[in-house]
Amino acid sequence: MSMLANLAPIPELYVSYESAQKMKTEAADLVSHDLTPRQICDLELLMNGGFNPLKGFLSQEDYNGVVDNMRLADGTLWPMPITLDVSEDFAASLEIGQDIALRDQEGVILATMTVSDSWEPNKAHEAEKVFGADDSAHPAVNYLHNQAGKIYLGGPVTGIQQPVHYDFRARRDTPNELRAYFRKVGWRKVVAFQTRNPLHRAHQELTFRAAREAQANLLIHPVVGMTKPGDVDHFTRVRCYEAVLDQYPQATTSMSLLNLAMRMAGPREAVWHGLIRKNHGCTHFIVGRDHAGPGKNSAGDDFYGPYDAQDLFREHQDEMGIEMVDFKHMVYVQERAQYEPADEIADKENVTILNISGTELRRRLQEGLEIPEWFSFPEVVTELRRTRPPRNKQGFTVFFTGFSGSGKSTIANALMVKLMEMGGRPVTLLDGDIVRKNLSSELGFSKEHRDLNIRRIGYVASEITKNGGIAICAPIAPYATTRRAVREDVEDFGAFVEVHVATSIEECERRDRKGLYKLAREGKIKEFTGISDPYDVPESPELAVETENVDVDNCAHQVLLKLESMGLISG
Repeated sequence: MSMLANLAPIPELYVSYESAQKMKTEAADLVSHDLTPRQICDLELLMNGGFNPLKGFLSQEDYNGVVDNMRLADGTLWPMPITLDVSEDFAASLEIGQDIALRDQEGVILATMTVSDSWEPNKAHEAEKVFGADDSAHPAVNYLHNQAGKIYLGGPVTGIQQPVHYDFRARRDTPNELRAYFRKVGWRKVVAFQTRNPLHRAHQELTFRAAREAQANLLIHPVVGMTKPGDVDHFTRVRCYEAVLDQYPQATTSMSLLNLAMRMAGPREAVWHGLIRKNHGCTHFIVGRDHAGPGKNSAGDDFYGPYDAQDLFREHQDEMGIEMVDFKHMVYVQERAQYEPADEIADKENVTILNISGTELRRRLQEGLEIPEWFSFPEVVTELRRTRPPRNKQGFTVFFTGFSGSGKSTIANALMVKLMEMGGRPVTLLDGDIVRKNLSSELGFSKEHRDLNIRRIGYVASEITKNGGIAICAPIAPYATTRRAVREDVEDFGAFVEVHVATSIEECERRDRKGLYKLAREGKIKEFTGISDPYDVPESPELAVETENVDVDNCAHQVLLKLESMGLISG
C-alpha cells in the first residue's frame, strides 16, 4: 500500500548536521545580513518546507509573477511575495552570485543564500495587487513603505539550523514532524483551523462542526510569529489554547504552533494559508468570514468583503490539493442554549440571538465587567484577565502638551502629588527639564532632536505603563505626528490621556517666567515654538484645560475627574 501524499515526507532546505558544522566555520568569511523578526519567520518556513515548493527568497521573475497573477515563473500557484528586503547600501556592496550569511538578531547563523537577483521593486504596485490597495491603514502596506528595505534580494537558501525558540518548544512542529505524527496516530484526513485570537465557545462549536462535516481529525494551528498590531500577545493566547484543549476529544484533536509572519492579506492570505497547511500534512482547511482581514481602511470601510477569501480559495482548491471547509458565522440562541450558524436559524423572529463582538469583549475586560459563561470558557477569561486587569489596576500615561510657559509642569506636579496621595500605583513625572538632564543631555533643539526627545519620553512612559505604573509627561510636544507615535507606543500597554494645556501664546508671553519669549523675539533663540516654529493644536485630546483665571489646583482636579470618568482611578 502506498503512503498517502499528505503523509509522505516533503523536501526541506537543510543540509546534514556534519555539513552544517563545516558551513558554520566557513561562513565566518561571508558578508552577513542580520534578519528582521519578519524575515526570520519567513526563513524558518522556507527551510522546514512550510513554503514548499519555494527553494529560497523569490527571484525578480518569480516576484513579478506572484504579484501580478499569483504564480511563480514556472506557473506554480503561489500568492504571497516572500522577499529579502535590504537597504540600498547593503545591496550595493554585493555582487550577483555571491553567497551571504543570514543571521538572527544575536548574530547566530541560520542559513546561507546565493544572491541571484537584486532589484528595486515598485512597492505601490505590490500594495495594489497583493493587498488590494496602496493604503497605509493596512499593516502590511505600512510595513512595506515604512519599515521594509528599499531593495529586494532573491536567491536559493541553504539551511544550517532552525531559529531558536525558548517558548512552548514541545508545541512547535515542522511540516515533516506533523506528517510523521499523523502517520503514527493513523490520521488520514486532517482539517486545520487557523487563528490569531483566543478561542471562545463559538470557535469550539465551529471547529467541532467542521471536523464532523469533513469526517476528519482536527488540527488547531494558531499563528505565533507575527500577527496584527494590537492583537493579544502569543504567550497569553497559547496559555488560553492550552486551557481549552481538554474541551476537545483527545484522540481526534491536536494543537501545533505555526511561526508565520501574517500579512493580513485577506483572500490571497487564505490561499497562502491553505498551501502552508497542505505542506503540514492537512487535507482540509477552515476559511472563515473575512479570513485574515486587517479591519478598516482609511475611509472606514472593510478592506475585503466578508466572503472574498472563501471565493478565491474555492476557485483554486483543486489545484492546491486541499479542500475548503467554509465556516459560518456562529451565534448563540438563548432559548436552545446552543450555538447555531446565523444564516440557518429558521425562527429568527421568535428566539433571542446573543453575540459579543471583539470590541465589546475588550471593553468588558478593560472595565472588569462580567463575561458570560455562554460566550467563553472560565479558564480563558481568567487567563485574559491576568494579562488585561481592569483599568483601575492598569498602568497609564498622562501626556500634557502646550506652549512653553502654559503651565504644563505646574499642573503635572500638582497631579503627581494628588495621585500619590491616593496611592496604589507608583507615579513618575517625566517633565521636559528633568528629561533633558537625565535622558537627553546631548540633544539640541532642532526639529529632529526635539522629536527624538519626545520619542524617548514616549518609550520610558510605555515601559512605566507596561509595568503598571503611572507616567506623567509634560513636554511642549509641538508636532502631531510625534504625539501620535507616542500614543501608539503607550496604547500597546495601557491608556494614553492627552491633555492640551490651552493657554494662548499671548498669555504665555505675558507670563514669560523663564525670559525665553523675550530672547526668541530678539532672535536669540531659533525655532521657538509659537514664535518661529509651528505648534499643531491637538484635534481631539482627551481633555483641554484653560489656565487663565483658574488656579492650578482646579486644573489638576479637572484631570483627576477625567481619569475617574475613564475608569483609570476608582472614585
